[in-house]
Amino acid sequence: MNKNEKDNKAQMKYSGKLMRHWYWCVLMILFLLVLTAVVLYVDTLAGCIVGGFTVILFLSVLLLDMHYRSRVLIELMDFAHKFSGVEKEMLKEFVIPYAIAQPDGKLLWMNDMLAELVGKAPDYHKNISTVFPQINSAHFPLDSEERSLEIEHAQRKYRVDMKKVPLDDMIEDLDGVEQTAGECSVIALHFFDITELSAFKKENYEQKPAVGLLYMDNYDEVMDSVEDVRRSMLEALVDRKITKYISSIGGLIKKMEKDKYLLVVNRKGLETMEEDRFSVLEDVKTVNLGNTINMTVSIGIGTNNGDYAQNYEAGRGAMEMALARGGDQAVVKEHDKMAFFGGKTQRAERNTRVRARVKAQALRELINSRERVIVMGHKLTDIDSLGAAVGVCRAAKQVGKPAHIVLGDINSGIRPWISVLESMENNGEKLFLTHEQAIEMTNYNTAVVVVDTNRPSMTECEELLYLTKTIVVLDHHRQSTEKIENASLSYIEPSASSACEMISEILQYYDDNIRLKPGEADCIYAGIIVDTNNFVAKTGMRTFEAAAFLRRNGADMTRVRKSFRNDMDTYKARAEAVRHAEAFMGCYAISACPSEGIENPTVVGAQAANELLNIVGVKASFVLTEFNNKVYISARAIDEVNVQIIMERLGGGGHMNIAGAQLDGVDTEGARVKLKEVLTQMTKEGAI
Repeated sequence: MNKNEKDNKAQMKYSGKLMRHWYWCVLMILFLLVLTAVVLYVDTLAGCIVGGFTVILFLSVLLLDMHYRSRVLIELMDFAHKFSGVEKEMLKEFVIPYAIAQPDGKLLWMNDMLAELVGKAPDYHKNISTVFPQINSAHFPLDSEERSLEIEHAQRKYRVDMKKVPLDDMIEDLDGVEQTAGECSVIALHFFDITELSAFKKENYEQKPAVGLLYMDNYDEVMDSVEDVRRSMLEALVDRKITKYISSIGGLIKKMEKDKYLLVVNRKGLETMEEDRFSVLEDVKTVNLGNTINMTVSIGIGTNNGDYAQNYEAGRGAMEMALARGGDQAVVKEHDKMAFFGGKTQRAERNTRVRARVKAQALRELINSRERVIVMGHKLTDIDSLGAAVGVCRAAKQVGKPAHIVLGDINSGIRPWISVLESMENNGEKLFLTHEQAIEMTNYNTAVVVVDTNRPSMTECEELLYLTKTIVVLDHHRQSTEKIENASLSYIEPSASSACEMISEILQYYDDNIRLKPGEADCIYAGIIVDTNNFVAKTGMRTFEAAAFLRRNGADMTRVRKSFRNDMDTYKARAEAVRHAEAFMGCYAISACPSEGIENPTVVGAQAANELLNIVGVKASFVLTEFNNKVYISARAIDEVNVQIIMERLGGGGHMNIAGAQLDGVDTEGARVKLKEVLTQMTKEGAI
């Protein structure tokens, strides 16, 4: 054996767990030596025999180790090499598609399953987006946390689990490679086939229950408009259309009363109804057997809220919302979210005044039970809001209760009326309060009446709603998802032209001996004039009856007309808005109203929107006004477009033909772009 071979053998030695095994052998021999000494002490002959065997054992172990050490190490190395090959082969043939990529997306390695899946060779080293367009380096995790992504490939669905694997420690252990800067890592990608799982999830989702109600909005009115012999046939035809529609989507419908149905559908059927935007709403209107009024229906559905009972309660809440918004629409409630469909037609005015009489008596009892009344309208108080508040104050004073109106900033539209009302005798009490004064005066024995709005965020002083338990809401706007909760009395009548019309009706049934002062009657009458655009828009029989009641109480049309005259700058600003209007999609007039030098530009914008409706071919008008770091949109229509549902998409609301919205964080041009996007999208959906 030459010197080199000896050196090679000297370099081979045990380490780790194998070395610890050798230490135990030496330790056992030491124990035997101790045993030998003990036996030798007891018996000399026996001790010599045991000592001899111990020496022989020690020499045998030593000689065997010296002879087989190199062979053991060689066998271990051979096993490690073979095990590494088996491990690599197992990973290569792993049943789950697997790949390793650089952070920039370039593939470094893929196993056989992934190569077969993408139809490429295992040594394919191009970017991963060339085989999976849905995956790129932007989807890779930036830290040690895993990230998942669902993709489709070859009509199969896969969940791709991606994990970042740092290589810094590994590079430090390699000879000949030195990391100069930055972080070195690779991305490990596992592809899990979830096609069947997704199908099961989808099937389970589609079978979730949806429970709802369907009401005929104007059953009595329609039946009264048709001959007696045709009533049963008309009812049967409407019933057939409704039943056929629900049955076509695999739903179940049961008639509970003459004009009420209970329906149960699954989620898949509900999605079908949403896709055709509840076409039954329009189909029912086509039934005509000589009836002068078209039948309309409202639908309220609750889904994904739990079991059948919880979905039914959600459906009832959705139906209340649909009716509060005027009917002829469908409302789907899922958790706290509501989706609205339909609502394109104006709610028919009811000839009966039973509801107004009941609400008037309830309001009287409620005011009688409280110490004082505080009334507030919406922010940027207009004449309709002020007139309705004045009517509520007169009702409170009729039963001897002090009443006050909360006002913020006073604009030019109501300033003349504030002067008139303050000049009247109010028994020495201050009629108008600031926010701070109202908050200080309000307690649990105070009735807070909200007029001309039903949204807490739009009220003049929202804090008052949380300082008392007695809240009354009187409004003529359609209700939205945001509403005043726990109101003691809520009277929302979307068919009314204005809040002033509603309060005029209430006053007639409130007390037979009630008398308005001329200034109060003028103010309420002015509110009706503004919201009906001089009795042109949304005017019904009850509107004229309310005006007649106010005339009998001293309202003077000449005084009211004079109060509406504008200064020269305001008139020019309105004319400028009309002059620069653009026609969008051939039927929507969009313009911007200048606000510089105008005290109340939002009112001017509303007036300009009314003017634009006089142009032939204009279905709806939208005037944008930038004021107090917000953009106010005044939307108007006659009868062809529901501007309320358009404004709801922008966070606003209102009526079918009078609505508005406020946009924060945008300028006039940005608001114009948003409005156009909404109009385009809703036209594509068939919502308008």
